[in-house]
Amino acid sequence: MTARTAGTRPDMTSTRMLDRAIAGVAAGAAGTTALNATTYLDMAVLARPASTTPEQTVGRLEDAVPSALSQDGPNSLAADNRRSGLGALLGIAAGLGTGMAYGLIAPRLARLPLWARGAGAGLAANVASTAPMTALGVTDPRRWPGNSWIRDLVPHVAFGVATAAVFRRLTDS
Repeated sequence: MTARTAGTRPDMTSTRMLDRAIAGVAAGAAGTTALNATTYLDMAVLARPASTTPEQTVGRLEDAVPSALSQDGPNSLAADNRRSGLGALLGIAAGLGTGMAYGLIAPRLARLPLWARGAGAGLAANVASTAPMTALGVTDPRRWPGNSWIRDLVPHVAFGVATAAVFRRLTDS
């Protein structure tokens, strides 16, 4: 027996909204994978190091919250490793959250071509990852040289295109 009583129907609007949010999270996971693959390919081809801004962001958050990442102290290897892991998790959270938001607003974007939806999702992911870093004083995009903008935007475009394409495939919208 279900909790539903005779004569009542589940709220189809909230069910569809939940379905879109879940499909958006899945699409955001695919987009995050595309972003990471694009970033790692760039690193491999150009032999450039990984960005340290995610760890620096965690460090700034750590400064604001009275807790330690390691009993061995803030400069320990354990604390550094935790910052690295938490920084990567922040990126994943930004990708999944952007995907979920995309899923919730996708019905309003139905008239736009897929490339435009992808560009919008990529821009949103860029803001979701860069805004906290900027707010915490880790980076200042106004001071980035052109090649840094390209290195940041290309993976986010890959995120957006993958997110929009996977969401469309999952939902036919």
